[in-house]
Amino acid sequence: MALTFAWDQENSRGQTVQLGALEMHYQEYGAGTPLVLLHGFGGSGQNWHPFLAALSEHYRLIVVDLRGHGASTNPENRFTHRAAANDVLMLLDELGIGDFSAMGISSGGMTLLHMATSQPGRITSMVLVSTTTHFPAQARAIMRRASMVTMPEAVQAMYRACATRGDDQIARLIEQFNALADNDDDMDFSTQDLCAITARTLIVHGDRDNFFPVDIAVSLYRSVPDAALWIIPGGDHAAIYDPAVAFTATALRFLNGF
Repeated sequence: MALTFAWDQENSRGQTVQLGALEMHYQEYGAGTPLVLLHGFGGSGQNWHPFLAALSEHYRLIVVDLRGHGASTNPENRFTHRAAANDVLMLLDELGIGDFSAMGISSGGMTLLHMATSQPGRITSMVLVSTTTHFPAQARAIMRRASMVTMPEAVQAMYRACATRGDDQIARLIEQFNALADNDDDMDFSTQDLCAITARTLIVHGDRDNFFPVDIAVSLYRSVPDAALWIIPGGDHAAIYDPAVAFTATALRFLNGF
């Protein structure tokens, strides 16, 4: 996947909020209805830069660095999507944001699943990109062997671009990623859990996703009550970065209810 982060940040408003022992960094763009953007594992809010100009014309964007990522800290030195969800909800409480829309890529989407099932009335609509309900064997194998040697060059470059604290931060993130391979509790959503989601939900998935096979996306679509499914032909994990994929226009049409 090609990740590019170039975007004029002249109008961004980056801030850090203290949430207990954790410092959470986020940026704001635009105005209007809040749209929360959550990045994938190893990334940061930078992962959303290719889409910010268009999205900020329609929404007040809250672009979060998840715990331990970007400029956010992680004193526990442990990452779970459940904990990340609690962090984001606390941040939104601090900002006085009640209802909101949201989009999440991979780990960002998994974080949104926890948010949408723990406080279902709060998210009005969401877009889940390359998201899973559980870790299949192929994903666990990738997570278990992940290192700066085994990861593709584009992913290595993404880690380096997003880690504001350098090599030590990267090493900690990779350790946490490795640890997820043996975690059976964090991502374990049942059909009953997913049926509690009230948000209008667009599920976006590549049919060649190397982490999560497409049948997981289909199962998620069938379990969430008000869901739509967009399968990207030939798409790998986080296929939305392919210039041929009209992600921003499609996501906006869905979020705007068209």
